[in-house]
Amino acid sequence: MTATATADVDLKELPRVVAQEIRGGSRFAGLFGSPRGSAVRLRAVLVRGGEVASFDAYTSPDETVYPALTPLVPPAAWYEREISDRFGLFPSGHPRTDSLVLPLAAATQGRLHRSAALSNDCELDVRPLPSHLTGEGVFTIPYGPVRSGVFESVEYLVETPGENIPHVRSRVYYKHRGVEGCFERLPPRDGVLVAERVEGVASVAHAMAFSQAVEEICGLEVPFEAALVRVIFAELERIANHLDSTIRHTEAAGQAVAYARLTTHKERLLRLRSRLCGSRFARGVVVPGGVSGPLLLSAGETLRAAGDLEGVIRADLDLLLETPSFIDRLRGTGVVGPDIARTQGAIGPLGKGSGQVDDGRVERPYAAYGSLGIESPRPRSDGDALARQRVRCEEIWGAFHLIREAVDELDEIGFRREWSVPCHPGSGEALAWAEAPQGEVLYLVEMSDGLLTRVKPRSASFHNLAIFPLAFPKDIFTDFAFIEASFGLSIAGVSG
Repeated sequence: MTATATADVDLKELPRVVAQEIRGGSRFAGLFGSPRGSAVRLRAVLVRGGEVASFDAYTSPDETVYPALTPLVPPAAWYEREISDRFGLFPSGHPRTDSLVLPLAAATQGRLHRSAALSNDCELDVRPLPSHLTGEGVFTIPYGPVRSGVFESVEYLVETPGENIPHVRSRVYYKHRGVEGCFERLPPRDGVLVAERVEGVASVAHAMAFSQAVEEICGLEVPFEAALVRVIFAELERIANHLDSTIRHTEAAGQAVAYARLTTHKERLLRLRSRLCGSRFARGVVVPGGVSGPLLLSAGETLRAAGDLEGVIRADLDLLLETPSFIDRLRGTGVVGPDIARTQGAIGPLGKGSGQVDDGRVERPYAAYGSLGIESPRPRSDGDALARQRVRCEEIWGAFHLIREAVDELDEIGFRREWSVPCHPGSGEALAWAEAPQGEVLYLVEMSDGLLTRVKPRSASFHNLAIFPLAFPKDIFTDFAFIEASFGLSIAGVSG
């Protein structure tokens, strides 16, 4: 379940090759830098249905400038800004080259030296950026990084002439933790602990993608029972995240009863996860080679608890989606049209709410998904916050269905003593994925003699937050909370 094809291309030809693949129907999934001595390898990853293709280009040791992909491949914009931060490679022709995840003091010209590409030591550069809008009455509102309520640290620079929001910029570096550097020189069993903390709301998805890459490098085959357990916890995570997005919608809409009830249901779900594995976030379940052990509840207890939760959640969501005062706040809000979603390679509920059909569980099955008869939620073309909410509801019902199937399969197989296979020291490189609640998670993992030498996680949040400003041209300030909640992203997963 790793990349099915890899090809080397000339660095100057990389933009043209990637753009040609996209015109042929591929989706741009990411651009990643990896140090190769004093040079850098750039790897562009593209997806088409069940196929994942990578195109590699290499800089020379003294090269600091390369032709930007962004003019031909718009979704590469944030990836190239991140590579510029980390490796000091300037993307010539890029429309915006200010730092993204790691702004530095003027002494380093806002960039890391290549020899310190993965260092966590830096100073913040707080110099104001130039405005994109000019004219009488135009002003910039810095929204964040500290906001009311329980939110992650992020600053939105809202440029506006009044009520409407024609331009938004995101500053995500306040949340930067230097996660990539934390993986280095760890054995895989310790590396998975870091992966679980890259994006806490998607701990299971990150642990699965990381572990699957390690398993490919080491040639491991996960026991089927362990693959079923992985599916159960991944789908419980999906339900919790989708409920959280809906809860934030009800809070913004002033739906006090729905807010209280859905918050209670989410808490019950987290407690069920804790009863099943000992962790409310299901941390420690997924390990390279399998899982740490069986479910701590019997099949009957698990099915009864999940069935009770599904009943009350379905009843309350059905009522909520029939409430005019709630529907009116989401309908037509934060529209991301199918053309934008396709051009930008939108993923997860954001993409499915705008006509995109890709779902890694269906198109590129992993764990036990290929054996459970999963169906992807039907895509919707409206592209607004309501479409994304309906996608999430359908994914919740699909998640409960998958949990029942996986538990039934485990019950038929019976108890086993070994839930993982030994992870012997290995060397190599692999790209693996998992479908997090927010969308596709990618992990590029390199190992040498059983130790991690380079791990590059790419969250769905990183990929989709770049699309966030495109959802605003027809909306006003009171829509901001609904649009942000409908994207359902984690800033920790963006800033690294």
